[in-house]
Amino acid sequence: MPIRRLPEEPASRLAIWARRMAVFSLPVALLAIIIERAGLLEIVPVLATFAAALAMALIAILMAAIALVVVWRNGVEGLGAAVTAMLIGIALLAYPAYLGVKAYRLPAISDVTTDPIDPPRFETIARLRSREANPVAYAGLYAAQLQRAAYPEIEPLESVANAQATYDAAMAVITKRRWQVINTRAPQPGRRDGYIEAVARTPIMGFRDDVVVRIRAVGQGARVDVRSASRYGRHDFGANAARVKALLDDIDDIANTEKPEKPARPMKASQPPSKPTQPAKR
Repeated sequence: MPIRRLPEEPASRLAIWARRMAVFSLPVALLAIIIERAGLLEIVPVLATFAAALAMALIAILMAAIALVVVWRNGVEGLGAAVTAMLIGIALLAYPAYLGVKAYRLPAISDVTTDPIDPPRFETIARLRSREANPVAYAGLYAAQLQRAAYPEIEPLESVANAQATYDAAMAVITKRRWQVINTRAPQPGRRDGYIEAVARTPIMGFRDDVVVRIRAVGQGARVDVRSASRYGRHDFGANAARVKALLDDIDDIANTEKPEKPARPMKASQPPSKPTQPAKR
């Protein structure tokens, strides 16, 4: 007896294409990250590729939303595909949306320093920047006012350790963070300041941010000034200020940590002089 099969419900093609587009947006975004971290192309093609991935994720979400309505009204299959497309799209757009909120709340600056009057200068790094990069010179008083209003905690570090010890602490912190050190100059009190130029990377995309640390001898101690600037873009989303504060805190922890003194060796109790033995009476 032949087996009678029930006709399958048609699947929503819109839901299927939404899932395909959402899945395809993932390798496109990953490709942009790989290109930037490997330094294969300039920033403009990288941003264009990543923007294309975000646009595909947004379109996938819209298609999935329409597909959910179609599935609900017509009773066709495709619920799983639509939900998958929506989850992938939201996951990909979540972090850019978070940065958008930060950009709205924070000032549009990309150069943060502890000394806006005499900011540390980029020397070697200035020759590495391309024409599309931000200017090397500090933006000036207007940027300093915006920085003071948004990040009042950014101040120079006054270290009780001497200039050389503070310089060594700064090098230890930068090495631990695996920043690319470009130029170093040890301090010579009374003659020159200590300088460290390095390149840091943002966590996800790996964009290059330039950092310079200046160590200046002040009496028996030292003053540390830091400048962190995004190589591209007018808005750093608070990354440079967070980097400067964390760097100074780590330098302070290492440079001002006092080595425990060795405990004094206990004095041995002096023994009373022994009495001379008298000869035994016979």
